[in-house]
Amino acid sequence: MKSQDDMSVIYNSQLDLREIVFVIQSQSNSFHVRQAERRRADLLQQAQSLPGKPPAVLLLHSLSDNEGDWSILPLLPYLSQSFGKNSSWIVFLEEETNVKMTKLVQVLTKFDQNKEWFLGKPLQDEESTIIHHYAFAENPSIFKYPDFHAAWALSIPLVARLANKVREEPLKSDFTIDLKHEVALYIWENGKGPHLTAVPELCTEPEDSPQTHNCATTLSSLPHLCGDPVSNHDVFVAVKTCGKFHNDRVPVVKKTWEKDALFLEYYSDEADPSIPTIDLGVPNTERGHCGKTFAILKRFLSNAVPKTNWLLVVDDDTLISLPRLRVLLSCYDPSEPVCLGERYGYGLSQGGYSYITGGGGMVFSRESVVRLLKSGCKCYSNDAPDDMVLGMCLNALGLPVTHSALFHQARPEDYARDFLAHQVPVSFHKHWNIDPIAVFNKWLKDDLRATASGRLKTEL
Repeated sequence: MKSQDDMSVIYNSQLDLREIVFVIQSQSNSFHVRQAERRRADLLQQAQSLPGKPPAVLLLHSLSDNEGDWSILPLLPYLSQSFGKNSSWIVFLEEETNVKMTKLVQVLTKFDQNKEWFLGKPLQDEESTIIHHYAFAENPSIFKYPDFHAAWALSIPLVARLANKVREEPLKSDFTIDLKHEVALYIWENGKGPHLTAVPELCTEPEDSPQTHNCATTLSSLPHLCGDPVSNHDVFVAVKTCGKFHNDRVPVVKKTWEKDALFLEYYSDEADPSIPTIDLGVPNTERGHCGKTFAILKRFLSNAVPKTNWLLVVDDDTLISLPRLRVLLSCYDPSEPVCLGERYGYGLSQGGYSYITGGGGMVFSRESVVRLLKSGCKCYSNDAPDDMVLGMCLNALGLPVTHSALFHQARPEDYARDFLAHQVPVSFHKHWNIDPIAVFNKWLKDDLRATASGRLKTEL
């Protein structure tokens, strides 16, 4: 039951629950649909015990067939048209964001809903980073962008103006890399629009932490989410390398995470029995590696390798925790076409596609590989970008790309410190200007496997 205080907050505030629209940033994979529906049920249950009619709670993946919806901006005209007249706030949250409804209403009531507001928990870059195209290189920490896991909110006047802008000026059609930063840049509009207003009650502490007393949002910490980790016998690992990196990058894999793999092969343009590497008959290319990756997909389905439910394809400079990956995979059904990793987008505002960026690791269920190869999809050249070609193929087949923020295309220093603070990461990528073995030991090595699996589940 809600306390008397809770009731009086709702009665006394000028904000009715119906004036809030919740958008859960959901995905169409069955595990994520279940997670999002659980979150929606929790929000509606809280609303039931409060006065007035319940708020609208939308699941982003089900709003339209437009692949670009997850990039939020193409969705703004729809949100403005559907909710602009009777609502005051659009609140976006992740599947794992817990909301204390009464507290959130209290927080939103502090802001004049007739003005333009962009609210969130601010993140900032310590140094300029490749994932943000080296924006604000002179002073990277000056620009603040929201941690989506804490929830973030737009007032309806801001939504209305942005929706008009989206309608009138085509959105840029190139890459979507780090959505939270790109949304904040679009809203800020070189200083013409509002900057992010920090709201201390939007939190990313775990819900059972003693520090959450004043929090309107926290992160879910469900202890037994998905059962036992996937067996080592069920993951086949393919490492893409080439002759020039045999003595440089391959030894790092061997000193760090190779020992956690039961089935692992190195694929190169040169056969080297000391590693050993396998020459797939595809010449090395400076970039792209599409020919090599498709040869790996075919080999995965052949009798040349053990039959497993899961294929992991990585670069020779990917750093990854296989024990954490196997915990994560326990949440997914390998009989479904699952393609999992860090999701990027290309041309999303104009009928483009999503793809798993290769450096952080691409995970495929056997079913997804079967469907990809059966479709006849192939590389337009050996050096085409493999991850993007696969994204185009999946898009043409209507198969979803499933995002996990635990995979990382760049190095730990390329991400905001507060963002990594609430993660148990699965991967990072690149050896540039770092000691990769030290990075692995700090970020990805588990001495206590059990704790990693327990903590990881709070992140799913």
